[in-house]
Amino acid sequence: MNPLNTVQADSLWQTIRREIETAVNSEAILASFLHLTVLRHKSFAHMLAFHLSSKMSSAVMDARALYEIYLEALHQDPSIISAALADIVAYYQRDPACESYSLPLLYYKGFHAIQTHRINHWLWQQQRHTLAYFLQNRASEVFGVDIHPAAVLGYGIMIDHGTGVVIGETAVLGNNISLLHGVTLGGSGKQSGDRHPKISDGVMIGANASVLGNIHIQTCAKIGAGSVVVEDVPEYATVVGVPAKVISTAVKCKTPAQEMDQRI
Repeated sequence: MNPLNTVQADSLWQTIRREIETAVNSEAILASFLHLTVLRHKSFAHMLAFHLSSKMSSAVMDARALYEIYLEALHQDPSIISAALADIVAYYQRDPACESYSLPLLYYKGFHAIQTHRINHWLWQQQRHTLAYFLQNRASEVFGVDIHPAAVLGYGIMIDHGTGVVIGETAVLGNNISLLHGVTLGGSGKQSGDRHPKISDGVMIGANASVLGNIHIQTCAKIGAGSVVVEDVPEYATVVGVPAKVISTAVKCKTPAQEMDQRI
């Protein structure tokens, strides 16, 4: 899956609006929420900024102030919007429980955590580290997902369920990657500097797996649930265990992140 072009992005936004209109008609008690969150907004960017700021606001951070910050980030860096739309498609294509494009947008905290991080990363790049740290902490409290603002994420990322996912400061994730709940992309000790995993395109990491240290998980590798990975993983390899061992290098499927086959 590649980033959506302008026509595709607009088409997806209109599809989401139609889904929400149908939802309004089927569940009148949510009409106010759905209008306020989606239907009143003129663009996907405005809608996303409003929805995330509503979730992230607190007694010490006003939703309106957050909305302005988020909207600024989305306008200054349109690639955040493209990546968010690609993430929605990823959820729709990979999660059998995701029956519409609007579901992750409205209700999936893994999706919300990813998009909040994308804006935090923009703030980090603008040298607004104090605010980025504050919002990282808030996102961890709200979504149960802890991603350092400096971590780099590609597009087409799916964090299924989200709870307990931790991604460290120097981690780098490519495109079209799937992570399940409880995944840790962490360091392996007290060393500073570049100390977190590099995850290539198409990788799937199973539930509660830990990938530790400045190691490389190569293209379309698959990491079994509960594994502890402390060494590089070759492309198309399947690894499992504590510590994880390669049990297969055969190309059983082209992209494990898309197939989402949890069997070893």
